Amino acid sequence: MEFNKKELLANLKNDLNKGIEQAKAFKSLSSEQLNYKENPESWSILECLEHLNLYGDFYLPEIENRILEAKQTKSDTFKSGFFGNYFANTMQPKTDGSVQKMKTFKDKNPIQSELSITTINRFLKQQQKILVLLDQAEKLNLTKVKTKTTLPIIKFRLGDTFRFVIYHINRHLLQAKRVEASL
Repeated sequence: MEFNKKELLANLKNDLNKGIEQAKAFKSLSSEQLNYKENPESWSILECLEHLNLYGDFYLPEIENRILEAKQTKSDTFKSGFFGNYFANTMQPKTDGSVQKMKTFKDKNPIQSELSITTINRFLKQQQKILVLLDQAEKLNLTKVKTKTTLPIIKFRLGDTFRFVIYHINRHLLQAKRVEASL
């Protein structure tokens, strides 16, 4: 699948900015509301955000390092890779808001964590960092720069890594919004 790079980055930034506003709105909720769970196996709003923070702890330094090492070779298009496109699309919520169910890695599962408003602040800080990285990526060929993933045998093209990370954020913000609606 091929994308216009400028449009892709603009759409990803737009998604991130919407997510930032949503996370800021969560700050108006009480600690009890932020930690509310529909059942013991489900995640609270804060657990949804902490899950994203745990992934951000891996992907943000990886993206930043690959950007710093990359040669600045511009390209107007981005050609998605097979695995990157597949995994990005599995993260993307469908138009009806539903998502494909999946299990998370044990080390990325925040269930039963003691969390507070600092989880939201950390999340917001990571989102600002992603916006900076997206700006830096404008000078690069998103097809040629490769990043590691949390699956050690698979690498993604930088454009797919951004898509995967941001679609993953969208997915769990939608989940957090559903928790909020059930309060």
